Amino acid sequence: MEESQRSESAQEPDDPSPPVTAHHLAAPPGLTPGEFAELAPSVAEHHTYELGPGRCSSLLAQRVRAPRAVVWSIVRRFDKPQVYKHFIKSCSVGPGFEVAVGATRYVDVISGLPASTSEERLDVLDDGRFVTGFTIIGGEHRLRNYRSVTTMHEVAREGGIWTAVLESYVVDVPEGNTEEDTRLFADTFVKLNLQKLASVAEGLVAREGEGR
Repeated sequence: MEESQRSESAQEPDDPSPPVTAHHLAAPPGLTPGEFAELAPSVAEHHTYELGPGRCSSLLAQRVRAPRAVVWSIVRRFDKPQVYKHFIKSCSVGPGFEVAVGATRYVDVISGLPASTSEERLDVLDDGRFVTGFTIIGGEHRLRNYRSVTTMHEVAREGGIWTAVLESYVVDVPEGNTEEDTRLFADTFVKLNLQKLASVAEGLVAREGEGR
């Protein structure tokens, strides 16, 4: 039976099933296998991408010692990415802007990077499930066809509640670059942004505690 299936597949090269990511099968750095096991179904649902030729993907995680509602209040502000993202000089939106699916923002990047501008569209904003995502649709940069999804998960551990933030992306591999080079480049920016997000959220919680 297996031989027959392989043979049929070989006879139909024009219609293969596109490969997909398997981020749900292994815990990213920052989470234990036990912690990740609880999140794997959500990862399979929200962080799975088709991978055609010349595409790569990654999943990153960040622990944030703050309630999920606090972290979400920062990330859902599609018009204020500079609050928690490095390397953004400014962000502008059009007249009548609303934080809703289909909204666009225009980002200016600080000098010294292989990018200057980025036009981005909000694809997902689920306040009930704490899921958001965007696609880069224009601008001067090297992240072609970049699409990202971020999910937030409340975890009760060590006598308290903290938030696991998962961010994944899929992007084209630029001509002349390898998948490893592209993934390293994109991972670096995502990691730094997640670390800053943790710092900002934890700072908000600390200031709220001091004000009581």
